[in-house]
Amino acid sequence: MTNRQQNAAWQAAQQWRERARQARPSQGASGLKLLATWLLFGAMMIVGTLLGLFFLIIGWAMLPFLRHRMKKRAEAFRADHARPAGGNGAQDASAQDTTHASQVLEGDYHVKSGD
Repeated sequence: MTNRQQNAAWQAAQQWRERARQARPSQGASGLKLLATWLLFGAMMIVGTLLGLFFLIIGWAMLPFLRHRMKKRAEAFRADHARPAGGNGAQDASAQDTTHASQVLEGDYHVKSGD
């Protein structure tokens, strides 16, 4: 035993054990703290689950309104980009928006000779 007490590593381990024993909280308080922590955690989990379900139901309730709005936008987009039925190509081209790249400029064109 005297050999162990003189060993520096043995003394350091004993000091570490003593510090750990002193830092340990009393057993009575830790049981109550543990119970309170679990109860608080459980209550927060329940509240979070209820909030999640609430927002899920609200999202599901809003889906028909969102679908109706998107359908109206799609109809307006199709109406804006629709070509009129019938008529010839010149009228179709002039009826389109001037920013379209497919529009052809009308006029007289001459082919240059290859000289």
